[in-house]
Amino acid sequence: MPGAMMKNTILAGLTFALPLALGGCDYVGSLLHPALAIKFAPYGADYQAKQDFAQIEYEFPLTPPDLKKLDPENLKNYDQEQIDQIYARLSAGPIPDGAFNGGLFFPKGVNGDRRIAEVVGGLPGLAVELKVQKIEVLGKTLWKGKVFYRDQRVLRNRIEDTTLLKPLIDGDLSTIPKITVDGREQWLMFPAKLYCGQSLLDSRRESVIIDYFFTDEIPGYRERPDYLAGRNGFQVRDEIRMVRPGFYLGRAYLGKVFLLNFTLYNKEVADRDGDAFLKTGQVKEDCWPGTQRRAALTASK
Repeated sequence: MPGAMMKNTILAGLTFALPLALGGCDYVGSLLHPALAIKFAPYGADYQAKQDFAQIEYEFPLTPPDLKKLDPENLKNYDQEQIDQIYARLSAGPIPDGAFNGGLFFPKGVNGDRRIAEVVGGLPGLAVELKVQKIEVLGKTLWKGKVFYRDQRVLRNRIEDTTLLKPLIDGDLSTIPKITVDGREQWLMFPAKLYCGQSLLDSRRESVIIDYFFTDEIPGYRERPDYLAGRNGFQVRDEIRMVRPGFYLGRAYLGKVFLLNFTLYNKEVADRDGDAFLKTGQVKEDCWPGTQRRAALTASK
């Protein structure tokens, strides 16, 4: 394949695979969704200035009322260190089931396109300069969320517009499975395995892992375009923890290199289970919650 054609193919794959496998974005101004008065440990830019997550959780535990204040929009107003401190004070909660709406976001002060170029440029054979379209625009247009099949331990992504994907799709679009969410028909693509596993940020407790590395082993896998997220593509690996019922905060990695944050939200679950969680702080834990988390819950009774 000629060099120019190869570069265009890689660029197309990147701009499609990242928003599809990782998330989508809907920008809302910080004035409409201001950052909340969540407590954080002091920190600096250097690694030596970072505090231990166990100490942070001991000194600044997040209560259910704190977690109720957070939503997919106001999380965008924190910097990455603050997002990390929030994530580390969460547990995995139950493995989700059903359709969740999603949105990716880069933290305050981070240029998203530059960050993607930095990470992808560091992956052997996949270096590319992003100069064509904003990743936020692509995400909003193509990716609408994820569907969890809890009993099967499988996840698939909801794609609403396949116009830009057609050059990368092998075979007839009519053979791709579909789902209807909120009255809108969407395609199901980019399958991933679903399990509990060690967080790449905070090893004190498990997270729910969304793993695309062995996507080619999942029934319904299509070589094109599903390979883009798998072991022969960008090696996408997501991990999520529950903020509160129906609402999860996620971290997306390419080849174990952190790329961006994302959220998943299911209003039906939030409305059904939110009040009980607010009163008790208790929720079913499908993954290992860690000894510190269990001690904190016991002490609060």
